[in-house]
Amino acid sequence: MEEYAIEFKSVSKIYKLIGKDKKKSENKMFYALKNISFQIPKGEVVGILGTNGSGKSTMATILAGISEIDEGEMVVNGEQALIAINTGLNNQLTGLENIELKGALLGLKPHRISEIINGVADFAELGEFLYQPVKKYSSGMKSRLGFSINLCLDPDILIIDEALSVGDKGFANKCLKRMNELKKDGKTIVFISHALPQVREFCDTALWIEAGLVREYGEVNIVSDHYSEYVDRLNKMTPEEKKKENEEKFQKRVITDAKDGFWDKLLMFFQKNG
Repeated sequence: MEEYAIEFKSVSKIYKLIGKDKKKSENKMFYALKNISFQIPKGEVVGILGTNGSGKSTMATILAGISEIDEGEMVVNGEQALIAINTGLNNQLTGLENIELKGALLGLKPHRISEIINGVADFAELGEFLYQPVKKYSSGMKSRLGFSINLCLDPDILIIDEALSVGDKGFANKCLKRMNELKKDGKTIVFISHALPQVREFCDTALWIEAGLVREYGEVNIVSDHYSEYVDRLNKMTPEEKKKENEEKFQKRVITDAKDGFWDKLLMFFQKNG
């Protein structure tokens, strides 16, 4: 029987919509993800594709255990870490203090934290900025720090959300090289990126999410070809056609009714929890 690193079983994530004045709720709910099911075998490298607003980053935070699901079940076999710009970084602390804090929260012993500090210093190449507050970092520097910390923590499952989209090309290539080493070591990697050539080169399979739904899941080049054709079609649309298509997608994700009191229960939950 094949052992999976990650299993999604009819998973949905629901958000409360905010009114136009940003103060009053519209009393509507919105599916960020709806009825998502898939399985990722251990050691697989999966690319997550989708246009802006499709649900990719929501997927990343759920996979990392940062955000909870509202429906269905998620099973994760192994320790996971999310690598994304700003994720898990305290802007008021220095880079060094962020590393120490992360280690302390994970319950690591001082000698292990020291090893991670040395590893991050070598890999991130931040120099004296390691001792400066993160609020002074550029987005590329934050990405370097976050990427390096999570690489040195050596998790079983890496979730990488657009972390290579900022910063210099040289560091991105260095990260890809390291990720390929982790791939050979049998790590499970979920790679979320708008860079289709990177996804094709690095991943084994691809999961295409569109409007909160799974559009396709399979061999990376086949899924990438279909996704590329879809994006090309979108790019050929007039602004009016794009607006109409986006509105249709949005309306399909809005929850307007529910059976057996589900709507009332869900609305009460959000009202209670803000």
